[in-house]
Amino acid sequence: MESNQNLEVIMELIIHGGNAKSDAMEAIQAAKKGDFSLAYKKISDAEKSLVNAHHSQTNMLTEEAQGNHTEITLLTIHSQDHLMTAMTFTDLAKEIVELYKNIDKTN
Repeated sequence: MESNQNLEVIMELIIHGGNAKSDAMEAIQAAKKGDFSLAYKKISDAEKSLVNAHHSQTNMLTEEAQGNHTEITLLTIHSQDHLMTAMTFTDLAKEIVELYKNIDKTN
């Protein structure tokens, strides 16, 4: 993969991963305030960002499988770490939103 193309994919992973994590955090904050409509919208937004990130990652993996090796840099590792953290954070946010919803039902 060419250096500029590689950097573009890496930045897409970081951007989409960051957006997903931010939306997941906003979902938790909305649920904490009892705004479950907004919380579910933010979870949906986070999931869309993760799909976009996965598309970028899949392109990177496809290039690698075709023999076009990517130079592994600290930025490459950071982008993968960013994506994995966003995925985990989004999964946890879903659970936290549901917890807040259950607490809200009992009050």
